[in-house]
Amino acid sequence: MAGDPEVTLSICLRCRDGREQRDSDLAQRGGRRLANAIAAQFDASEAARLGVRLRGVNCMSQCKRPCVVALSGAGRFTYLFGDLDPASHRPEVLAVAAAYAQAEGGFLPRSARPRVLQAGILGRIPPFGFAGDLVEPLATTFSTQTEETCDP
Repeated sequence: MAGDPEVTLSICLRCRDGREQRDSDLAQRGGRRLANAIAAQFDASEAARLGVRLRGVNCMSQCKRPCVVALSGAGRFTYLFGDLDPASHRPEVLAVAAAYAQAEGGFLPRSARPRVLQAGILGRIPPFGFAGDLVEPLATTFSTQTEETCDP
């Protein structure tokens, strides 16, 4: 099955994993090390063969759960993963990127993700227009109460 050419693997470049020698050395941050490890193997990966695009992001605002990656694509679920070790989780990130590229609508059941990406999931956002059990319509009008009618 061919992958979706609009699938993107994003890697936070500024995540700190606590192994940095100096806070100001952006090249040694965990996120940059993870990105470098993935980039070094990317061209030979199944994810690359499936057309996944690779990009770095200069902060993904998940500082309490470093290191962070995301998978996204037009009309697909978006996933955000954290708690990744730049020294050891490269194979799992590349594997899940390939699985995501092949998954219909980008939906990855828990069992389809490597263990570290089961535990480290930070978010799964359905695409716009998704109709299924994961999404419930909400009322667009809400009743309002004033101070006089509000009973604490």
